[in-house]
Amino acid sequence: MWFFAIVYAVEGIGQAKVGIMGQPMTYYLKQVQGWDTVTISAALAVFDLPWVIKPLWGAISDFVPLFGYRRRSYLLLASIAAMGAFGWVATLHAPGTLIPAMFVTSVAMAICSTLCGALLVETGHRHHGSAGFVNQQWLWYSIAQMAAVLLAGFLIEVFSPIGAVQAAASVAAVAPLAIILSLGLIHEERAAVDLASLRARLHALIAAFRTRNLWLVGGFLFLYYFSPHFGTPLYFHMTDSLHFSQGFIGFLASVGSGGWILGGLLYAVWLKRLSHPALMRLSIAGGVASTLSYLLLFDPVSAVAIYLFAGVSSMLAFVATLSLAADSCPEGAEGFAFAAMMSILNLTQPLADVFGAALFEHAFARQLPPLIVVAAATTGLVFLLVPYMAFRPRVATA
Repeated sequence: MWFFAIVYAVEGIGQAKVGIMGQPMTYYLKQVQGWDTVTISAALAVFDLPWVIKPLWGAISDFVPLFGYRRRSYLLLASIAAMGAFGWVATLHAPGTLIPAMFVTSVAMAICSTLCGALLVETGHRHHGSAGFVNQQWLWYSIAQMAAVLLAGFLIEVFSPIGAVQAAASVAAVAPLAIILSLGLIHEERAAVDLASLRARLHALIAAFRTRNLWLVGGFLFLYYFSPHFGTPLYFHMTDSLHFSQGFIGFLASVGSGGWILGGLLYAVWLKRLSHPALMRLSIAGGVASTLSYLLLFDPVSAVAIYLFAGVSSMLAFVATLSLAADSCPEGAEGFAFAAMMSILNLTQPLADVFGAALFEHAFARQLPPLIVVAAATTGLVFLLVPYMAFRPRVATA
């Protein structure tokens, strides 16, 4: 549990688009380079590619142990690579080099996340508690992200746009050291490449492709998360129309992370007693309501309330959907199968970001309300798919 907390706390700091780097990068590209919402969304979508191909990292660790371990050794190398890549970013000044360097950080962070996910599935199957482990991960991810985005807004206020990017990268470069120091918390048996083990894992991988429920869950996850996103248009709206300061926008992001924390606590104290289908329906209803609440965004007070509510509903959605994904993974190919489920989510992010920005610019004449309504309606349609999901009984973890 502590290991899951530490790895996802580092991810909350170092994720390229939503951690400490997200707001400084967007601000720099908008203010200095003059890019519009579509261009920024498309450029930042490059950082999602390493997360889309997470099954590759999972399959490598499933099939090829490194220095006697399937997860530990790869985690060490990826953490070192992340520290070096963020250090590189801290020395750069132009998009032509910043974006490739940030791409390297995304590769390293995606590998760490994949290996942690594989350990989550293996441990969750043993203890019948995937939902509890998912909640632990994303609770600490949100705590770290809350602090990271607050600091990001402050950096923009006190440094030049590129100075804020470099300062954020310097902070992010230190965070992966925590993963290296936590490797002793992993109780992983030594493994070697042998023909029998390789054959067994190959059969498990083939079985994963033949599992009807895995395909069904994958399709459900894609439809659940594929709605037009309005994150970049919302940032432009708050900056140009509502005239929120960059510090306050960073504070709002931290409020959203606080909502994730509150959602995690609500699950741990009360909602873990709900059946999985009931939790899924509650998360969809919360997603629709929180999306529509952005129609009421007029001033700082309404913004704080909306971001808090959206954070709570997002956390419940992640616990519901990621525990469903973890429970659907076959044994023997945990790294690949869970990474494949996560790559579906990661694929929807850039598609939905660019799609939402394109609708905002070209279909809705830079008007945010119609985009919000379309996003809420798309999420609501997923209600129709819940009866077709095969849910395992859940056992609450302490």
